[in-house]
Amino acid sequence: MPHLLVVEDDRRVSDFLNRGLRAEGYQVTVVERGDLVQKSVEQTEPDLILLDVMLPGISGVEACQRLRAARCRKPVLMLTAMDALEDKVAGLRCGADDYLTKPFAFEELLARIEALLRRAEQHSDDEAATAAKQRQLSLADLVLDLERMQVRRGDQLVAMTARELALLELLMRHPGRVFSRERILNTVWGYSEDPLTNVVDVYIRRLRAKLDEGRELALIQTVRGLGYKMDNGVA
Repeated sequence: MPHLLVVEDDRRVSDFLNRGLRAEGYQVTVVERGDLVQKSVEQTEPDLILLDVMLPGISGVEACQRLRAARCRKPVLMLTAMDALEDKVAGLRCGADDYLTKPFAFEELLARIEALLRRAEQHSDDEAATAAKQRQLSLADLVLDLERMQVRRGDQLVAMTARELALLELLMRHPGRVFSRERILNTVWGYSEDPLTNVVDVYIRRLRAKLDEGRELALIQTVRGLGYKMDNGVA
């Protein structure tokens, strides 16, 4: 079950939350001071933080601000006896994800916790999917796995040198975009190379021999007078 960090200095409230949340199957850690929040988050790595506003040390608002400044993305549910609109706005603007005013029904607290955990899980799944896409480039049946630095065309694994991989990555990251020889030289080889060299043409020929030769669909294309691009021919 998820691990919850409860930050509450009122012993009656913290004991109530500790017992109730554990009865629901959650793991619970309780701290009583705002200035202990960041250290507790680093040590326990909770899935969600229940954060009171009025705390010794520093306020819950400041504790939340520090967490967000430290790039902590854990969901934060603020718990407070202050129900004025400006207090709620301040709590949300400091980086909290939700706000619950005391006294509250325990069932409502559980519902809000569940909603925040679902949202965090979906966000984590979306980030993982995005990261996976960033680690892999594809065009037609050509796949460049940037994590393993492997290239496949269809079911064939294609051996590549480091420079060939760098050139291929540049072209695959921008399908349909035309790159001049000078731009390729600057990006892949750096400015130290002689701009009159034919190294770009040599490496383009190498890529074509490895990826396009003998195949019906040629992905590497020459744009006369401009340079090279990769395109699958699909509009």
